[in-house]
Amino acid sequence: MPPRLIAASGFGHPALVLGFALSLAAALPKAVAAEPMGHGMSGHQHHHMPAESTANIRRSTADYRVPGLDLVRQDGTKVKLRQEIDDGRPVILNFIYTSCTAICPTTSQVFSQVEERLGRENKAVHLVSISIDPEYDTPARLAAYARKFGAGTHWQFYTGSSTASIAVQKAFEAYPGDKMNHLPSTFLRAAPGKPWVRLDGFATPESIVREYAQLGSN
Repeated sequence: MPPRLIAASGFGHPALVLGFALSLAAALPKAVAAEPMGHGMSGHQHHHMPAESTANIRRSTADYRVPGLDLVRQDGTKVKLRQEIDDGRPVILNFIYTSCTAICPTTSQVFSQVEERLGRENKAVHLVSISIDPEYDTPARLAAYARKFGAGTHWQFYTGSSTASIAVQKAFEAYPGDKMNHLPSTFLRAAPGKPWVRLDGFATPESIVREYAQLGSN
């Protein structure tokens, strides 16, 4: 069932999205935007997203069913995705791949800032990043990527088979058909059985934290 639209503001053609991602990447510090994937970032490097990015967000809600698939965390542990996500904690989720040079560094930097802005509250929230390029994104590469963005223990990264990755993307209606057509989306849910809030576009740390604060009312 397609998501129920709450508010929209012209997200635009994929080519425009990519252009916007590149402009955001140019605005980010060189350590994030220019450094090739696979080279480390020392600790958290916290910076503000451009304010105009909030104008490109489309918000909707939907009842996505988390599939009971086998995935692998960045620490090499095999897990059931449904058990990982349905552990009672609020979830903030996105899809990434570590060789991405435009969208993923931007959205991963946002997640890093969300962790910081949540403060002590971040221990109660499960941040989830799922690879859409599992053939390349081994647990070791995901672990290096997590370190690059200073991910805390409550922000976890997952890989698995291509079949599993595609199934998860389809479950969230986020399968682009090819990783090069990947678009930025963030998914939030208060608890198992609650609806998901979906933010299509380059959500800022402020907008994600604000949505998190409102989850209890959904």
